[in-house]
Amino acid sequence: MLFGADPPPMWRSPWSRRAVHVGLGAATLLLGAASLISLTGVTSYLFQEGRISIVADHQQAIMNKAVRPVAPHFVAFPRVPLAWSFAVGPGPMSVAFAMVLAVLAALAVVMPVPLAARYPLMGWRIAWLGLLAVPLTGASWLGSWPWGPVQILVLLGVFCAAGVRHSRPVLWWMWALTLIPWWLWAAPHLLGCALGTVAFTAVAVAADSMSSRRRAQQALADQTERTELEQARRAVLEERAKIARELHDVVAHHMSLIAVRAETAPYRLPGLPTGVQAEFGSLSEAAREALTDMRRLLGVLRNEEPAARAPQPQLSDLPVLIDAARQAGVPVQLAAPPALGQVPSGVGVCAYRIVQESLSNASRHAPGAAVTVSVDQEASAVLLRVANGPGGPAADGHGPGHGLAAVTARGGPGQGLAGMRERVALLGGSLTAGPEPGGGFVVSAVLPTGQAA
Repeated sequence: MLFGADPPPMWRSPWSRRAVHVGLGAATLLLGAASLISLTGVTSYLFQEGRISIVADHQQAIMNKAVRPVAPHFVAFPRVPLAWSFAVGPGPMSVAFAMVLAVLAALAVVMPVPLAARYPLMGWRIAWLGLLAVPLTGASWLGSWPWGPVQILVLLGVFCAAGVRHSRPVLWWMWALTLIPWWLWAAPHLLGCALGTVAFTAVAVAADSMSSRRRAQQALADQTERTELEQARRAVLEERAKIARELHDVVAHHMSLIAVRAETAPYRLPGLPTGVQAEFGSLSEAAREALTDMRRLLGVLRNEEPAARAPQPQLSDLPVLIDAARQAGVPVQLAAPPALGQVPSGVGVCAYRIVQESLSNASRHAPGAAVTVSVDQEASAVLLRVANGPGGPAADGHGPGHGLAAVTARGGPGQGLAGMRERVALLGGSLTAGPEPGGGFVVSAVLPTGQAA
């Protein structure tokens, strides 16, 4: 688990990602400067006495001076040869070398900070190695501890960042491994070591709580997204079932006419041969069987809803729909030929439902905005256009949305635009919906009538 990769962070926006990176860069510079200042073995001599010399071991001094160790012995075993001690002595070379060591130590301490946002677990690994190895340098820090306050702060920061992003076992493994070098080097300071362990445990508990809350929120967001997708899928299925029920009424009307005309043909056309009368009888029987099968299918699609007894609306019913919308407070204008011609029933139902859904969306999302409905009949198609212009509470940004545009952005509980597209696609037509450059929203549909131009 501790050797796995860091999950990518969930940035709210590109600006938030840039802000975090800029903040971490500034924090790296500030913490690096603070870490350099906290090296008392360098700063106190550089800025107070102005002379430093460096020796590689306690037994042999580079300068013929008495060695003055600065870093205390925190462990019982001897110092390794790589450990450095600071001693008083003249010479610009020793001062420059000490400054280089101080800069390297400062960089090593703050190295995990830039990794905290994208690779917090990698940053904790580097901080843990620093916790283990920095005391071997023999550097003297403020407070006479094996580590400087900046290093402890950086360790806690990357620990919390990694703990929040990873699972609970990873968090507590990091906690346990961090305490190993802590007790290894700081054991002589028993009280301080114990208090530090208690404080670090409290930080781990807080990180665990934040991690649990974050996982719960993520699980809730995922469940909400799945629920919304399921609701959208069910809305589409219900809309398709509604379309199928309406088409059943249209087709059933035509099939009933076929059956009636086939049955009454021998009475309306006297003198038909016996074979022709039998053919008409078979056509009537086939039509009625088709009607029976369609009723069975409709019973499945109705989903235990009561059957509608009113006839399906047609294109000629648009003026009544417009009048009803005006009475409901929607300022709507109808631009259509004086006498709407006859069109196939499926086309009439589709045009009526598109206008009905558009008016409903306009009244819901942009109350007070003017709506214009335009209908044009050609030889081979019906051209339909519903536009709600800017105006009303929603048009100035204080309402819930810009009319039909809100349906596009939010999807609406009934998936209105999805239902329109389903109806138009069933007829082989085309539908476009989008905002206008000057404001407002337009729905345009071309509904083929199936007749030659």
